[in-house]
Amino acid sequence: MKEKLPIRKIIHVDMDAFYASVAQLDNPELQGKPVAVGGSSKRGVISAASYEARNYGVRSAMSSMLAIKLCPDLIFVKSDFKRYKEISNIVRNIFYEYTELVEPLSLDEAYLDVTENKKGNPSATMIANEIRKKIYEKTGLNASAGISINKFVAKVASDINKPNGQKTVPPEEVISFLEELDIKKFYGVGKVTQKKMYRLGIYTGKDLKAKTKEYLSEHFGKSGRYYYHVVRGKHTSIVSPTRTRKSLAAERTFNENITSEIFMIERLTDIAIEVEKRLLKSKVAGKTITLKIKYSDFTLQTRSKTLPYFISSKDVILDTVKELLFQSQMKDSVRLLGISLSNLNTEKGKPKEQKEVAVQLKFDF
Repeated sequence: MKEKLPIRKIIHVDMDAFYASVAQLDNPELQGKPVAVGGSSKRGVISAASYEARNYGVRSAMSSMLAIKLCPDLIFVKSDFKRYKEISNIVRNIFYEYTELVEPLSLDEAYLDVTENKKGNPSATMIANEIRKKIYEKTGLNASAGISINKFVAKVASDINKPNGQKTVPPEEVISFLEELDIKKFYGVGKVTQKKMYRLGIYTGKDLKAKTKEYLSEHFGKSGRYYYHVVRGKHTSIVSPTRTRKSLAAERTFNENITSEIFMIERLTDIAIEVEKRLLKSKVAGKTITLKIKYSDFTLQTRSKTLPYFISSKDVILDTVKELLFQSQMKDSVRLLGISLSNLNTEKGKPKEQKEVAVQLKFDF
């Protein structure tokens, strides 16, 4: 007898190549051309790439130099967060026409729980299609969507028919959908984990499902238990419109590697000022200060200290960061420094109650 899964109607909406698409929207001359958002300098990093650029292998987080080698005709544009936020607000207001249970993940994607919705529409598939049409009508941009019984499956499904498409995985197809899926398409499985799973003979969801909880925990720690449950269609995380910020950070990548602590303190002073601005804007304070150091060989190191009281002052942040900086000797020249504040004083909001309901008809999904 098959185990019944909790039924909710969850939509994951993801704007297609959002930052790059905004640039193409605002500058028609860029339409149909390979576009990358980011700096073209030798230390630049790609923030986003249009689908035309992706066809050459250009991806976000890739160095600009490598991107240029892959695509010599690549056009670089600067980010415009004011514009991104403007469009993001339009898109979010469309979401709220259907439900108050909207959980934004970033400017360009969000989860919606439409089990009970403002339109009284029993079909989450129809709602997703309506939302995507409205987004295009009001912004000129395309979005893709995934629809299923929980956040994990909806998130995975939204990638299946990108760009400008959607995929519904109804309750009775969840298990078979996950079993046939390449493990690299599982949300939460990065490149390192993917390679490790391949080495262990895990290539598909079916292979993953064949492993015991103990086996997965042994090889992947806490994540192993997560993989054990999600491949069985179990993901209990609700759509939470009151997601609490857990940290606030700022960082800088330098044009040239730096070795002098004096220069580092100068950079950290600027970063501390930026962190203070963001704390004041968000009206939060925190106790745990973390210094992030990325060396010239790309190895990453973090050093943290938790204070007995909440702080938001740049002076206290900088004093603590200096202490962390001199905590131990630098192992190499530094290409990036960052400061983050966590253990914040934000209270966790109580999300609107979400009752478990059953889908009455197969086509309602």
